[in-house]
Amino acid sequence: MTMVMATSTSTKATARRKGDGSAPRQSRAVLRDVEPGSTVECALCGERVKFQAKVRHRQVICNVYVNGTWDRVEHFHADCYEQAGEPHGPVDTTPVVKSRARAAEPKSA
Repeated sequence: MTMVMATSTSTKATARRKGDGSAPRQSRAVLRDVEPGSTVECALCGERVKFQAKVRHRQVICNVYVNGTWDRVEHFHADCYEQAGEPHGPVDTTPVVKSRARAAEPKSA
């Protein structure tokens, strides 16, 4: 019986690959609703990014890359990100596409 070890799929190893034809990864920012139970703090003002049921607060979430390697996630109030001068580039406002549930089974006659 031969044992085979699984291959490592580390994110850092993938980001550092050379010669795969892809551009180096860059920081990016997206606009999203604040979700219930959010416990993150704004990277600019330090205040909590809070969910409120009757008010649809928005936050900017940034994946930050340093030298092409993912380093951290930063959260901002939408207004604070603009005040900070968009430090991780322009905000992508494309809506989130929720994954669709499996198609319904056809009804039998």
